[in-house]
Amino acid sequence: MAQHPPRPRLRAAREFLARHSGPDAAFGRRLVLTVTATVCVTVPFVLALVLVESRWPPLYRLDRDTAERLHRAALEDPARVRVLDFLTGVLWDPVTMRLLVALLVVWLLRRRAWRLAAWAAVTETAGALIGFLTKNAVERARPHLPDPVADAPGFSFPSGHAMTAMVSCAVLLLVLLPLVPPAWRPLPWALAVISVLGVGYTRVALGVHWVSDVVGGWLLGIVVVTATTLVFEAWRADTGRRRTGVAEGLEPEISGEEPEPAVGVSRRPGSPDGPSRP
Repeated sequence: MAQHPPRPRLRAAREFLARHSGPDAAFGRRLVLTVTATVCVTVPFVLALVLVESRWPPLYRLDRDTAERLHRAALEDPARVRVLDFLTGVLWDPVTMRLLVALLVVWLLRRRAWRLAAWAAVTETAGALIGFLTKNAVERARPHLPDPVADAPGFSFPSGHAMTAMVSCAVLLLVLLPLVPPAWRPLPWALAVISVLGVGYTRVALGVHWVSDVVGGWLLGIVVVTATTLVFEAWRADTGRRRTGVAEGLEPEISGEEPEPAVGVSRRPGSPDGPSRP
């Protein structure tokens, strides 16, 4: 049977793909995706900041009503206050959370997972620094309630506890998930969600933060983790490693299992950094 020449549209499509493939095109696509993802997670925080700075009436009423209601409940139950104070001041304290990440970094260094250790350290440090600078730039006052049950120094927006919990739990999850059997992975996810939400609740219930402070801390933490994770994913792509999903963790290779090389990439024998381009 005689073969017909390719149709003009099919030929044009092939020529288009040929012109827009290769390292430069791949870099351009990654750059666009990175910028788009970063903007998408930054916009909610910027919106929250604008609403806080403009004292948007619905948000102001939500903050005030929630603070007053939880404050009355705290005054009626001193034992509950002691529990909340332990949770926010010991278990979920930023020092505790950052110490866990520091121990994780040491463990990664001992395993010679240099880049993953650098990502964890940079993400945690960037979160602490950005949160501190944002607090001092906004200079929002903390709630002033009659008969306060707790006090905290510094400014209010965003909540440092909430932001630290979001960043630290994300780092711990993304690094350690590959070591958890798939059937057990809902457990660390549940612990992370409980910790993040629990921190936010304790800060508002103790009267040291507004609801919008906590939400702002969560959103800013997501921005930091997203930005550093996208950079890490770009490094994986440049070294020929396959893309991963959140459910797999940031670097599945840490589990010790042999990863599948990316398409068109071969592994160099004896190379400690994994696959490399031929």
